[in-house]
Amino acid sequence: MTPLNILHVFRAPVGGLFRHVADLAREQATRGHRVGLIADITTGGERAEAAFAALAPSLALGISRIPMTRNIGLGDIGAVRHVTRRARETNADVLHGHGAKGGAYARLTFGHDRAVRAYTPHGGSLLFPADSLAGQIYLKTEKLLMLRGDLFMFESQFSAEVFRHKVGTPRGLVRVSHNGVSRAEFEPIVPVPEATDLVFMGELRPIKGIDVLIAAIAKLHGQGRKVTATLVGSGPSEQALKAQVGGLGLADAIRFRSAMPARQALALGRIMTVPSRAESLPYVVLEAAAGGVPLITTDVGGIAEIYGPQASALIPADDVNALATAIVTMLDAGDARAAFAATLRDRVATSFSVDAMVDGILKAYGEALDVLAASARR
Repeated sequence: MTPLNILHVFRAPVGGLFRHVADLAREQATRGHRVGLIADITTGGERAEAAFAALAPSLALGISRIPMTRNIGLGDIGAVRHVTRRARETNADVLHGHGAKGGAYARLTFGHDRAVRAYTPHGGSLLFPADSLAGQIYLKTEKLLMLRGDLFMFESQFSAEVFRHKVGTPRGLVRVSHNGVSRAEFEPIVPVPEATDLVFMGELRPIKGIDVLIAAIAKLHGQGRKVTATLVGSGPSEQALKAQVGGLGLADAIRFRSAMPARQALALGRIMTVPSRAESLPYVVLEAAAGGVPLITTDVGGIAEIYGPQASALIPADDVNALATAIVTMLDAGDARAAFAATLRDRVATSFSVDAMVDGILKAYGEALDVLAASARR
C-alpha cells in the first residue's frame, strides 16, 4: 500500500478509545505510514503523558494537544480550526475521528477535500437514549455530520446496526473491523496471592453498572457468601460508589484501587466482572479473555460477537439477581471455569488480533481513497 499521511483526532486520552488509537497509530507507523495525533490537553493526566511520550518517536506527523470540552461549546470552533490547519500542514490523506468529538472535528474540517474523512463512534453518541434531551441533540448532530463522512468504521456489527437505527444509513462506505489485542497479551495472567474473588476494571461511571455489582455482592453476603472484590479505576461515580459500599457494610469486602495497567489490574481478582449497562466492543473483555481470566459479562453491545458460540453465558444488564447467580455459579465451577476461559481465549486469538484490526482499517482507507479519486475525475 502506498504510504499515507494519517491524522487521528480524538478527545480524551483514556480508556478503550485511547487504547484503540494508540495500537492503530503504532501499527500504521510500523507499516510505513506517516501518522499524527490530535487530542485534548486537559484530560488523561500522567498516564496519558507517559503513553504519548512512548508513542512520539513513531509518529512522523507529531502530536498536538489542545483544549477539547466534552459538551458542545464555543471552544469547538478553535478546535476545528486547529484540525483544519494540521490537515493542511501535513497534507493528510486520512482524517480519522474517534468518538463523538473527534469524529465531529475530523468531518468539519474545511479546505482540504482530498482527505478521506473517517469516523469511528466507539459508542459515544450512540450510547445516549434516543428519547432523552441529550440523545436528541447528539443524534441529530450525528445525522447532520453524516453528510460530511466518507468512511464509517465500526468496531462491532452491533455498533453499525445501532448507528443505522439511531442515526441513519451513511452515504459513505461502511466497514466493520473488530478491536484486537497483541500477541504479548496472550501470556496467562496469574492472580496475586491477595487476589479477591472478583475484579472490575474501568471508568467509574453509571453506564458501567458497578452499582449493580455492589448490590449483587451485598445480596450474596446476606445469603452467607462472603464474596470479595477489587474495583480498579476512577471516574465521576467514585464517591457515590464508595458511599454505597460503606452504606451496605461492605468496606472490608470491596476495595478500591486507582487506574493501573490492564494486566496488573486483572491479576487482582480471580474472576473479571463486566456488569455494564451499555458497551461497544470493550477492550477489557478482550484483554481478560486473552490472559485466560474467567469472565462474567452482561449481554450488551458487541460482547456477544466476542463470545460467539459461548454467548449463552452472557447475563442481562441491570439485573442484580442474575449477576449474583452468575457469580456463585462461576465461583463454584471449578475445572469447568478454566475450560470455558481457555475456549474463549482461543476464539479471541483467532478472530480479534491487532494485525487483523489494522489490516481491515487500512483496507477501508484504500477503498475510500479510490472512491474520492473516482469522484474527482468525474
